[in-house]
Amino acid sequence: MLQAEALEAELDPYSRLVSRSVERVGPAVAGIELRSASGRARGAGSGVIYTPDGYLLTNSHVAQRAETALVSLSDGRTCEAVRVGDDPATDLAVLRLSGGGFPHATFGSSARLRVGQLVIAVGNPLGYQATVTAGIVSALGRTLRTASGRLVESVIQTDAPLNPGNSGGPLADTAGQVIGINTAVAGGAQGICFAIGIDTAIEVAYQLMRHGRVRRSRLRLAGQTIALDRRVLRALERIEPSAVMVSEVLPDGPAQRAGLEQGDLLLDLDGESITGVDRLHRLLTAELAGHAIEVQLLRRGKRQSVTVIPEAD
Repeated sequence: MLQAEALEAELDPYSRLVSRSVERVGPAVAGIELRSASGRARGAGSGVIYTPDGYLLTNSHVAQRAETALVSLSDGRTCEAVRVGDDPATDLAVLRLSGGGFPHATFGSSARLRVGQLVIAVGNPLGYQATVTAGIVSALGRTLRTASGRLVESVIQTDAPLNPGNSGGPLADTAGQVIGINTAVAGGAQGICFAIGIDTAIEVAYQLMRHGRVRRSRLRLAGQTIALDRRVLRALERIEPSAVMVSEVLPDGPAQRAGLEQGDLLLDLDGESITGVDRLHRLLTAELAGHAIEVQLLRRGKRQSVTVIPEAD
């Protein structure tokens, strides 16, 4: 113990933060080997165990590739896993490992992230188990279009290097808490990588564990979380410092039929404050589908309301 403390004392502050984070989250990171029904290998990915009885978060595009999965743990154990459910809309999935007593990670909050904050990615890129990379949060509130054409919102952009096989692994803060699930790299670019915010992942994982799928309604728009200017807050007499700006209105959807426009700032939905994209997703419950609800918004400096009828997802 004393020797370990002495070795840590020799590290510079940056290395000490990264090392401590990896010590905490690393044991919960798993490699996922995907196989078809015939036993043929169909790819690989990463995941993070978040309960002692073996629930594991990964990407939907990882979990959908095969009928069965063999999961390898950092302590050398291997076990089979079954898919509990997946949600292509957020590129998240939950697997359940056979057995128990698993090391598991703790969750932080992606809502508290700041641009420039140090983050650490752990995964199994190209088959190299427990690979660690580090970087910073480059941007928040990004919208990512997946290979299936779906828009994933409230995405974290980071320059922590990712490679094939990192998909589904955790993005952690310096406390070793998971604040995102790594999902993609911008093709043809350097240092532009993306992770699904853990606030979104927690809500999706809960529904997948409970229902096997995510039940929601939708407006068919893309948006991003933005901070509101102090003068705007005073004029609106609003406490919440953020809202959602509409970046795209998809054709033939509830948002377009209601007259929502690109650039609108969404403030309230059915009497509840919209503080960000994650919050908007949580408000759009399955029960709202087919019902007329009021949306308060700010358009070209003027507050107004529209009636929208969300559709079932």
